[in-house]
Amino acid sequence: MSLVGRTIVGVEVRWARSVVPPNPTAFARRLTGQAVTGVGRRGKWVVIALGGGDTLLVHMRMTGQLVLEPGDCSDDRHARVLFFLDDARCLRFSDARKFGRLRLVDDPAGVLGELGPEPLADDFTAARLREMLARRRGRIKPLLLNQCFLAGLGNIYTDEVLWRALIHPLRRADTLTSAEVRRLHRAIRAVLRAAIASSGTTLSDGTYQQADGRSGEFARQLAVYGRVGQPCPRCGTTIERIRVSQRGTHFCPRCQSLPEGKF
Repeated sequence: MSLVGRTIVGVEVRWARSVVPPNPTAFARRLTGQAVTGVGRRGKWVVIALGGGDTLLVHMRMTGQLVLEPGDCSDDRHARVLFFLDDARCLRFSDARKFGRLRLVDDPAGVLGELGPEPLADDFTAARLREMLARRRGRIKPLLLNQCFLAGLGNIYTDEVLWRALIHPLRRADTLTSAEVRRLHRAIRAVLRAAIASSGTTLSDGTYQQADGRSGEFARQLAVYGRVGQPCPRCGTTIERIRVSQRGTHFCPRCQSLPEGKF
């Protein structure tokens, strides 16, 4: 059953810092009695529209997850915020590492307005991406992770995108050729569409789950992420791992060679 149409009859905040702002007491009081009118996404934010005019924004960060289930969710030691619904179900926000955040706002544009283009939107074309990159001298991987530049790409999918596009993660953004930008654009959209079709990526730690508790299946399609020491699916070269802007980064040193003078 869908979350849309259900009314929140109670809220329990178990980890106060998961909520910013308002304070946990005001957060629970303001949500109680509001019906869910819509659920969407903007970048990495889950956007839950409410009948009272508020919007609940949820950012999962590294280990956050939203799970809709029957009962009171009381047996999950990582549960940070619980939303009790009028049909006796519970929407549980769990977060093992406590990095995720929930924001209750009356105007979501104040949070979402700073985000870059949606990579699956019709107006995100290869030509637009080329214009965006032309003004950037930074390395391509940190740029793709920058949510103000482009919304929605995380560490896993950025590694997969760059592998598909044959681009080294340390490549300077403004050195990409028109052909490389077209490959990058195709790769961004292809990886995200494949991940969505597979319901996301659940790794061996099991931290990500779908809202119904099932695992995402895209991990089976990963070409480089988490495969250090294994052969590249395209050329057989051993996958390597480096750190780029403090993020573990997986790539094929042959398929994604770094041209001299372009980093």
